[in-house]
Amino acid sequence: MFSVVIATYRREQVLIDTVGALLPLLAQLDSPTELLVIDQSERHQPATTAALQQWHDQGLITWQRLSKPHLVGAMNRGLLAARGELALFLDDDIVPLPGLVQGHINCHTRYPEAWAVVGQILQPGQAPADLPQRPHPSGFWRDLDFPFNRTRGAWIENAMAGNLSVKRERILALGGFNESFPSPVASRFESELAKRLVAAGGRIRFEPGAPLHHLAAGSGGTRSAGGHLASASPHHGVGDSYFALRCARGWDRFWYLLRKPFREVRTRFHLRHPWLIPVKFLGELRALLLAWRISRRPPQLLAIPSPPSPATASATATRTTTAASNATTRR
Repeated sequence: MFSVVIATYRREQVLIDTVGALLPLLAQLDSPTELLVIDQSERHQPATTAALQQWHDQGLITWQRLSKPHLVGAMNRGLLAARGELALFLDDDIVPLPGLVQGHINCHTRYPEAWAVVGQILQPGQAPADLPQRPHPSGFWRDLDFPFNRTRGAWIENAMAGNLSVKRERILALGGFNESFPSPVASRFESELAKRLVAAGGRIRFEPGAPLHHLAAGSGGTRSAGGHLASASPHHGVGDSYFALRCARGWDRFWYLLRKPFREVRTRFHLRHPWLIPVKFLGELRALLLAWRISRRPPQLLAIPSPPSPATASATATRTTTAASNATTRR
């Protein structure tokens, strides 16, 4: 069984287009497949509801509704609900290119040591390019700037959740995705997973033969919080700051957090609207304070009970047998 999971929020026609384009790709596969749509939307337009309900009734998708929107939580719900050994997470605003799904399957077959595979992601205006992978001596910084439109495969230490397949049991053993990253943006939550995965001895493979176009739809999804360029809201930057507080140490942490506000205002927008730079700086400061508070608490990971060891199972069986014997004696 191969599972595809789409976590969606407040998306309408672009969601229908995405699902409609994926279904023929899944039908071409030799192995059984499932497509789970984890829907956090409060309501949909009638046409969207009708299409999703029809696909669900036909058994082409599994449409699950969540009462509370939370991107990372929705992805964990999909991880738990998936029945496949491999689970492929895709954004809800993509154009899948030929070979997307089969490319993930082939890559896991070719590299069985990979716990996760990231496919090629072409952002709006991007084309495939033969770009370098810049090595970095620090494990924290390694591959944070990896170009996911690259045309050559590579072992990497970063991820993007919009085109990410995982060995499901391996990721569940790690606790899944960290739900401490707050919605709606939750930036860098997949990078945090990547660092945990590598620290646990796993490997991540980038596979350009599993490509898609990301549409970056202008509404819904992570853009439900509005634009970030002129906002003093902490929601846009808190995930990035929390990632650094959780995964970086010493100078790496200090430098990442220090340069982050300046990186956020080095844009053409702020060059044309310099009076909004203090507003953005305020948002970054609020994001850092919120991230610091979140980092004081343990990460919200899935608690998956591990199977008992043979010794534990034997001891449990002995206690059960003894208890049964005593009960029989008393009777």
